[in-house]
Amino acid sequence: MSDARLFFRSEIFGAAQHLRRVPDGRYLQEPAQSIPVHAACDVLVVGGGPAGTAAAVAAARLGARTILLERHNHLGGLSTGGLVAWIDRMTDWDGRLVIRGFAEEVLARLPKDAVAGPPQDAWGSRDAASAAWWGMRTAAFHGIVTHSPTVNPEWLKGACLDLVTEAGAEPLFHAWGAQPVIEDGIVRGAFFESKQGRRAILAAVTVDATGDGDLFARAGAAHATEADAADIHSCINTSWVFGGVDMPAYFAWRAGEPQQYSEFLALGRERVGFFDKAFASWRDDVALFMGPRLAGYSALDVDDLSAIEVASHRLMFRHLAFYREQAPGFAGAFPMLSAPQIGVRHARRLEGVAAVRRADWDGQVRADEIGVSPSLTPKFANVSVPYGALVPALLDGLLAPGRHVSCDATSHSFLREIPQCWLTGQAAGVAAALAAAGRVQPRAVPVAGIQAALIGQGAFLRQSPNVAHSAA
Repeated sequence: MSDARLFFRSEIFGAAQHLRRVPDGRYLQEPAQSIPVHAACDVLVVGGGPAGTAAAVAAARLGARTILLERHNHLGGLSTGGLVAWIDRMTDWDGRLVIRGFAEEVLARLPKDAVAGPPQDAWGSRDAASAAWWGMRTAAFHGIVTHSPTVNPEWLKGACLDLVTEAGAEPLFHAWGAQPVIEDGIVRGAFFESKQGRRAILAAVTVDATGDGDLFARAGAAHATEADAADIHSCINTSWVFGGVDMPAYFAWRAGEPQQYSEFLALGRERVGFFDKAFASWRDDVALFMGPRLAGYSALDVDDLSAIEVASHRLMFRHLAFYREQAPGFAGAFPMLSAPQIGVRHARRLEGVAAVRRADWDGQVRADEIGVSPSLTPKFANVSVPYGALVPALLDGLLAPGRHVSCDATSHSFLREIPQCWLTGQAAGVAAALAAAGRVQPRAVPVAGIQAALIGQGAFLRQSPNVAHSAA
C-alpha cells in the first residue's frame, strides 16, 4: 500500500514469535438443539461500546423496545473498559463542535473533576504557547487547540448506563452475541452465549455494534479485512494506567529538557524493547499508557489476542520499573489498572451501500449525511459521513455502526475513533427505530426522516432534512 496514506507514524512494534495453532483437520459434530428465545424486541443492539450505547439510547428515545447485549459488566467499550480515556477530536480545525448529539450529552454528564481538557473558549486557538501546552496533553495538533478531553472511565461507565436505562433500553450483561438469527436471508436477531447456555433474541432490526463486525461477517455480508502493517491503525495492545505519579513535574521536565527526554526515550527502547510515552489522564496523579502498539497480529485470531495480552502485561511492569528509575514524577508510581478489554483498532470493515473514501475528504456534503467528522489535518475539509456506510450492500435486517463502518483503510484511521463511533451509533439507533416502526428494511427508511430525528436529538448535520430518498 502507498506510503502516502500513512498519516499516523507513531512508533509501532512488530509481532514477537508466539504460538499460533494450526488446525489438524479434525472436526466434531455439534448435536442439534432447540434454542430458547430469551426475548423479542424492536431493536437489538449487539455490543455496548461507544457505538452500541449511542444506538441503544437513540432507538429507545424514539419509542422502540430496545435490548442492548453486552459481554462485559459495563458499557462504553474501549472508551471505558479499554482505558482509551483520551477522547479524540470532536471539534474541527476552526474550533467548531461538529460531533454532537449523544457525544456531547454523555460527556456533559461527567463531573468536572472527571474531565480534563481545554476550555471551550480555547477550541480552535492557534496561539503558540497554548497549543504547545495542550499539545503535550493530547489536546492540540498542528498548532491548533481542539476539544479532545481525557475522561475518568469509571464515571463514563456510569453516564453510559444512566443514559441507556433512562431512555428505557434494556441492558443485558454477560451475554456474548455469537451468531445472527437468519430467516429467508434476513437478519432477525442474534443467538448469544451465557451462563444459561445458548439463547436467542428476536428483533425487527439488529445493530451490529461488536466493533469487529462479527454478526455481519457471520451473516455473509461482504467486508474487507486488509490493513497496512506500517500504520498504527492495524496495531493491537492492552492499555494501562499508573497511579502515584506527578504528571506536571514529568511534563515540565519533558518540555524543559528536550535532549534529556530524547535520551530517555532511546534508553527506554534499549532496556524495555517495545517502549511507549506516558500520556496525560483526567488527573495529575494518574498516567495513561495507550501502547506500545503491537503490529502483525490479527484481532480475529484467539492465539494472537492471547499473545497480545501476555506481551502487554509484561510490558506494563517493565515500563513501571524503567519510569520509576528514570522519569521525573514517577518515583512513587504504582500499577493502578490494566484494561479489562483489549485495544483492537481494526478487524473488519463493512462493504456498504456507500462508503467514506479518501476522495471524499473534499468537503462535499453527502445527500444522506448522518454526521460530520473532523478531518485528519487542517489541509482537509470536514468529512461527510453517509447513512449508506452503515447499511450492508446486500444483507437486510441489520445496521453496522462503529469502527467497522464502510470505508477505505485510510478513512478508517479517524472513523474508528470514539466520537465517530458515538456519531454513527446514534444514527444507526435512529434508523433502526424508524425501520422497526415502519416495518421496512433499514435501507428503505427515508433519509430525511433519519436526519430530522438526529437533529431532534442534538446531532450536527449540514444536510437539511428535506430529501425524501432512501439508502437503497
